[in-house]
Amino acid sequence: MVATVMLVDDHPVVRTGLRAVIDAHDSVEVVGEAGTGEEALELAAAIHPNVVLCDLRLGDGMDGLATTRALRALPQPPAVLILTTFDRDAEVLGALEAGAAGYLLKDVSPETIVRAIDVAARGELFMPPELSARVMQGLRAPLPKLTDRELEVLQHVALGESNKDISKALFVSEATVKSHLVHVFTKLGVDSRARAVRVGQETGLL
Repeated sequence: MVATVMLVDDHPVVRTGLRAVIDAHDSVEVVGEAGTGEEALELAAAIHPNVVLCDLRLGDGMDGLATTRALRALPQPPAVLILTTFDRDAEVLGALEAGAAGYLLKDVSPETIVRAIDVAARGELFMPPELSARVMQGLRAPLPKLTDRELEVLQHVALGESNKDISKALFVSEATVKSHLVHVFTKLGVDSRARAVRVGQETGLL
């Protein structure tokens, strides 16, 4: 069976490169391209591809996760593979929660992309070993949950602001800022502002 594929990426040159990779293999065939999530949804409903290869960042409008959820909600839902440069745990887990059949980084080999398409077309999940191990670890140890205010404080810390600057920006006392930071440090398992920012970036909180 030849797997039919739709490409979704806001960069035409990327779509051209992917088409060249896929067209070199007999088991897969590109049947459509879209530059936005909205275009992808409309086209998929018309041509019914087996698999959609979708970027995570699609410019203005729907992003890759929203596009994945919408595609999977169609009456004839295609399998969706995320192909992106972003490999943070929060994004990988978010894609799977949205219904993606796999998550690939753009530096993988052409053979890996084609193999992933074949696997997804059979209704199976494809995940490179290194990402699979991280996903399992993430499921065992859920991402930390910060309150909205704690996240705001962390965002200001990431900008290099002092407690005094943060207190003025959020209209709270410095003591309140310090209290929020204590909670942030505890939840993230860190003991410094720099480490809190790094963990926040690694987990997708920032």
